[in-house]
Parts: sequence; C-alpha cells; structure tokens
Amino acid sequence: MSVRRFTSDSSSGTIEIGRQIVALLSPPRFLVLRGELGAGKTTLVKGIADALDAADPDEVTSPTFTLIHEYQGKLPAELGERPVVLYHLDLYRIENERQLETLGLEELAAEDAIVLVEWGEKFPSVLRRSGGEIQIEHAGGDARAITLTLPD
Repeated sequence: MSVRRFTSDSSSGTIEIGRQIVALLSPPRFLVLRGELGAGKTTLVKGIADALDAADPDEVTSPTFTLIHEYQGKLPAELGERPVVLYHLDLYRIENERQLETLGLEELAAEDAIVLVEWGEKFPSVLRRSGGEIQIEHAGGDARAITLTLPD
C-alpha cells in the first residue's frame, strides 16, 4: 500500500490538499472517505471537484440528503485531460445493505469515474469494492491530518 500524509490548518488548506490529491486519483477509482462528522470530508471533495474542473468549491455540498452528487469534469493535462465523472456519496443515512443496493454502486464504478464514498466503512460490501481510502482526522482547532492510502 502507498500512503501519503497531508496536514491542513484551515478549510482553504483542506481544499488545496484535495486539488493536490487529484494527481494521485486516475480513474477508475473507488475510495472510502473516513472521518467524524465535521472532519472536512466534503471540504476535501470541494478541492478534488475544482481540480477536475467539475465544480467550483462553493458549488460542492454534502450529499447527506440526496445521497449522491454527480459532477462532470476532466482530468488535468498531466493525467491525460480526458473526461471524468466524479461521484460523491454519503451513506450516513443508509441503514442496511438492502438500502445500499438501491443506489446502484456497480453502475457508478465506470472506467471514467472517481467515486468518493463518505461513511462507506459502515458496509462490508463497500469496503470490499474500495480501492483505497482517505482518512481525515481533527488535529486541534481547524487543523486536519489527512491520510491517503492506495494500493501499489
């Protein structure tokens, strides 16, 4: 496994780390976003969406009630500048595997997709499908410790 660690001291810093992480996320990619409520998972996605030219940071919101947000973008030039679909899921309100099945996760994991799943650790099927994770932890005040773990 490859592990990269980042430290942020603000929301804008977390967005910037999201922009940097894009260089490591060539599709297809399916990742679990781990962190407590308010840790900054959606804030990190704001930077990822921005770097993919899929959405401005202020357009990215938590999919807590809608469950899935879809953004059309493109990979940066250094990654081939090809179209990419960013899916941001929040499974906090999903209670069991049966409810999870209705989301159609299999269809989301396409060749041109980056799928980021908040609260995916609640479900063994999501963890089995995952190709890595991003862990965000409070590090005092507005500081965050962000760890990206990907298979080699």
